[in-house]
Amino acid sequence: MLTILGFAMIATFLVLIMMKKMSPIAALVLIPAAFCVFVGKGAKLGDYVIDGVTGLAPTAAMLMFAIVYFGVMIDVGLFDPIVRGILRFCKADPMRIVVGTAVLAAIVSLDGDGSTTFMITVSAMYPLYKRLKMSLVVMTGVAAMANGVMNTLPWGGPTARAATALKVDAGDVFVPMIPALAVGLVAVIGLAYVLGVRERRRLGTLALDEVLVTEKETETVLVGAGGTGTPDSPAPGGGSGATTATTTGTTTTGSDDADDERFAALDPDRPTLRPRLYWFNALLTVVLLTAMIMELLPIPVLFLLGAALALSVNFPHIPDQKARLAAHADNVLNVSGMVFAAAVFTGVLQGTGMVDHMATWMVDVIPEAMGPHMALVTGVLSLPLTYFMSNDGFYFGVLPVLAEAGAAHGVTPLEMARASLVGQPLHMSSPLVPAVYVLVGMAKVEFGDHTRFVVKWAAATCLVILGAGILFGTI
Repeated sequence: MLTILGFAMIATFLVLIMMKKMSPIAALVLIPAAFCVFVGKGAKLGDYVIDGVTGLAPTAAMLMFAIVYFGVMIDVGLFDPIVRGILRFCKADPMRIVVGTAVLAAIVSLDGDGSTTFMITVSAMYPLYKRLKMSLVVMTGVAAMANGVMNTLPWGGPTARAATALKVDAGDVFVPMIPALAVGLVAVIGLAYVLGVRERRRLGTLALDEVLVTEKETETVLVGAGGTGTPDSPAPGGGSGATTATTTGTTTTGSDDADDERFAALDPDRPTLRPRLYWFNALLTVVLLTAMIMELLPIPVLFLLGAALALSVNFPHIPDQKARLAAHADNVLNVSGMVFAAAVFTGVLQGTGMVDHMATWMVDVIPEAMGPHMALVTGVLSLPLTYFMSNDGFYFGVLPVLAEAGAAHGVTPLEMARASLVGQPLHMSSPLVPAVYVLVGMAKVEFGDHTRFVVKWAAATCLVILGAGILFGTI
């Protein structure tokens, strides 16, 4: 019964948000509360919620201070050279912009944290998508999939969890999977190319000069980092933004640097710029990410210290610090509120035992004849299971059971651990992943729209990785 109710609760949540009948925050709170009462455990709802909040509180704290930190870094101009480099490559060609999104997200994902990846990627790319009237769900979908592939890095989380759960070395799990994961990343970039060509056909290709003569934007810093702009409709021909070009050639006048500096997202005169402190901010960011990778301190503590130091050095006057905090308060509130709402969902799933019954049912329905192919089965199951439950729940609750069943048929723990990583491109768009709310929130995309767009492409990417792993003999 709990198995059915667990799947019903998740299905109800997804249907309601995809049909836009409820906001994600309301759905994350009210739906699990209703199901908790329905299963007769309403009296324990408070305990379940507190347990869920306790478990996600460090994540919420990390996101709050990470948003402030990277928001300040964007304000002071740390990422302006990155954006200029992307502009030189992308020009105003939708195909190049989408491919650039995938490449940027993959590179930034090397820090192992999805939230920071999405903050940097959206901050850099959002102005281009907005100005050219491109579909914002293409940006969020491509960024999520690229980050999902890179999330398998040993310091990213899933690989370490799989290695810990099965008592194997993380390096032995990850290194043989590199060719398959590389194929997956190439598939994401290839998909970005296809989606970009589709956007190019819909919108045409503009020169930067054509983009720059559009209506002046109100924001003075990168959108998504405290700007006040509102998203344009992705449909061509309405509202403010770029005029669709009928030519497919890209021409520019003047130097790339001049074009870049005139682009609104890189306003060279915004008062928050701190060019004299550029190398200090760059060094601070490198030190912060290095300390995070080396696990010198808990990540929330690192970002708390980093945010405080960045504010104090770049904006020594208290009114300026308050202004920067106020500029990013909207993003902080939206993301932290979503995380705490998700805590209700995960708390009820765990507390009522639904997630355990769902995992047991999934294992029990596997036919005995599939025993010798448990690595393949695990790879396939990792798609829905890592989407419908947290990584902790899958890797520490389900994977050991699957591995035990595989061991009885001669399947090694290393093969099982590698197969369990396959579902990560889809997992990164799960409603139970806090980072995805950073992505859709900063991009001003409805979570339901993002889900509707990305699920099919992310699932296809997962299957490409699984097929490559089998082909290379690592799964």
